[in-house]
Amino acid sequence: MAVSMLRMRCCVSRHTSCSRLKRARIFLTLGSKFHCSAPASSELLFSLHKRGVLKDSFPEKAAQDQLPRLLQSVPQTVYCGFDPTADSLHVGNLLAIIGLLHFRSAGHHVLALLGGATAQIGDPSGKTSERERLSADVVEENTRGIRESIQRIFSNHEVLFHDSSRPLGTVNVLNNRSWYKSWGVVDFLSETGRYFRMGTMLSRHSVQSRLRSADGMSLTEFTYQVFQAYDFYHLNQIYGCRIQLGGTDQLGNLMSGHEYIHKVTGEEVYGLTIPLVTSSAGDKLGKTSGNAVWLNRDKTSPFELYQFFLRQPDASVEGYLKLFTFLPLAEVERLMEQQRENPGKRLAHKRLAAEVTKLVHGKEGLESAKRCTNALYHSSVQALEQMSDEELQELFREAPFRELFLEPGTTVIDACRKVRAIPDGPRGYQMISDGAVWINHKREDKPQQVLIPKLHILSNGLTLLRVGKKNFYIIKWLSL
Repeated sequence: MAVSMLRMRCCVSRHTSCSRLKRARIFLTLGSKFHCSAPASSELLFSLHKRGVLKDSFPEKAAQDQLPRLLQSVPQTVYCGFDPTADSLHVGNLLAIIGLLHFRSAGHHVLALLGGATAQIGDPSGKTSERERLSADVVEENTRGIRESIQRIFSNHEVLFHDSSRPLGTVNVLNNRSWYKSWGVVDFLSETGRYFRMGTMLSRHSVQSRLRSADGMSLTEFTYQVFQAYDFYHLNQIYGCRIQLGGTDQLGNLMSGHEYIHKVTGEEVYGLTIPLVTSSAGDKLGKTSGNAVWLNRDKTSPFELYQFFLRQPDASVEGYLKLFTFLPLAEVERLMEQQRENPGKRLAHKRLAAEVTKLVHGKEGLESAKRCTNALYHSSVQALEQMSDEELQELFREAPFRELFLEPGTTVIDACRKVRAIPDGPRGYQMISDGAVWINHKREDKPQQVLIPKLHILSNGLTLLRVGKKNFYIIKWLSL
């Protein structure tokens, strides 16, 4: 995670109100259902569980009995970690961010922890082989991209989704490299290692599954749970953080953090897990699976993100509306009822796609996604005219983009040849005559037709050329 700290609304102050509770060791179990009757913040846990955002908790008894009262007493600090193993987060990470947003909306302080240090170690959880080692420069570049994602999403949520009449918690984006850079390996092991037991560490599911694999597990990966545990401890000491969010595959790491803090301080802390988001085929949505839908525009455009959610199978839509949007559950039910009455309109799909795109890319991103949708699927020339160069390139990512000087008398065949859309000679001429060329969604079968402004050249100076069914070319015309 990066050395610098990103302040987005106001800085998280150290919570001196956190008392250290001396308690007997509590066995860690799963399955909390958060049957809460207390008002205000305690209802948050019940609501998140009902939406499906929260899956399990530990220690189970403590989380059921103490955590609701803790959340109701004073604003708490909650953190979730993100290792910068790529230069963008993806849809598989979005639910963790949404979990933090729910806590922030309830008035609690949130920390998004970027693993500038731990990304160089590699989390073995859910992996069948060791991650490829990343250089410090790559990790730093990745950290910048992820920080931008998180900053943008939190800002969009505050402006577009948060009820301004309710107090909003603070948010900080931190980098764990800032506290590991001063540690020496001997000093770190001497300070922390004595609190970890090999039997417990070896019993973790993430460790057991890797030890049984053909590649086994390296010492580097084995120590990952120690570093994540120390992260929790550090945030507990500096920011009064007592709650960690993580995916269900992070359970062992969350447990290690709880045990470490309890041994060192005697204080009770809590872990909450969120479900892993899977595709309709049951595959985890992430870069390892090769099906990542990214949150940064340069990797997945607003149009592509919008289409991803618009194309979800009917069986997934209601669950995704609860997970990925902030719509009240009663409104989700009304949407689903409308969809059942008229499935052809796909109202629930469209609302899901719009809400997620707006959260990730803002209003402008949603408008861009709709323009691209109209231009591609509804053959709207008006939408094409409103599109920027960037949007056209996003819409046709594999399409060549050429800037050409518009010379007087430029014909259809001239334009096609300049971008090498057709072969030279009689064959290219014949392709146009046979109707294989389309300009701005209209068939053009006259090779010698001079390009006409507003017909062949849109008011934004662009021409969308298509040869055959799938070969697109984008031309930006420049004046001589």
